[in-house]
Amino acid sequence: MIDVATVLFANDAFYIAFAGGDIEAMDALWADDVPVTCVHPGWNPLVGRDDVMDGWQAILSGEVSPDVRCLNAHARIFGETAVVICFESIGEAYLVATNVFVFEANTWKLAHHQAGPSQEPEQDDEDDTPPARIQ
Repeated sequence: MIDVATVLFANDAFYIAFAGGDIEAMDALWADDVPVTCVHPGWNPLVGRDDVMDGWQAILSGEVSPDVRCLNAHARIFGETAVVICFESIGEAYLVATNVFVFEANTWKLAHHQAGPSQEPEQDDEDDTPPARIQ
């Protein structure tokens, strides 16, 4: 299904895997049929599925899963591509993130993730996301 709610559901699944340190779930969320990329704060760009998943393995294999929360997620759909802009709360720090999804094998899969430092997000007054999103 190609709608905003399903894109935001896929985005939520990404942050649940991230916060839970679940590398298998993280792996299942990334696209297989298109080139993927990822830019973690302070890292060089990771290009290609193997490098992206090696990066996630390094992040998620720590003794403690990152305390990450997704805030104020907003999705826009462009055909079979969707872009989610959101904030990440990690401990006391805030990042702004862009997650690009592609519609692959009848589901939304990540093709790109990039996050960088941000100010604390303003209160989100827009109500275009389902209540199940991570807060």
